[in-house]
Amino acid sequence: MRISGITLPDNKRIEIALTAVHGIGRARAHTILNEAKVDHGIKSKDLSEAQEGAIRSLVENYTIEGDLKRSKQADIKRLMDIGSYRGSRHRKGLPTKGQTTKTNSRTVRGGGRKTMGSGKIKVTKK
Repeated sequence: MRISGITLPDNKRIEIALTAVHGIGRARAHTILNEAKVDHGIKSKDLSEAQEGAIRSLVENYTIEGDLKRSKQADIKRLMDIGSYRGSRHRKGLPTKGQTTKTNSRTVRGGGRKTMGSGKIKVTKK
């Protein structure tokens, strides 16, 4: 089954397979399946054509994939252009929502920057 250019995994339950589409998480997948009246536990390869069409039409109502990525990038660019604090943090590649950066934020700053320990010189016995 394909939705907006994304091939859903065949051997997973449809509620999990829908999360392969960027912009659809578990909660939105449950909402879509409830509106389409499709069982959550059915595998995506076992769906009928009518069920596939119902799911596809409901997914088209949401902003997903490329449009969502473009709008997120436009929002970040707007923050940087107006010179806001959050925009400056995006520009520097640092956390934007007030997290501490002395010891944490390895994901944003990169995991390669490891500390060396206490900085004390260790005395070795001869």
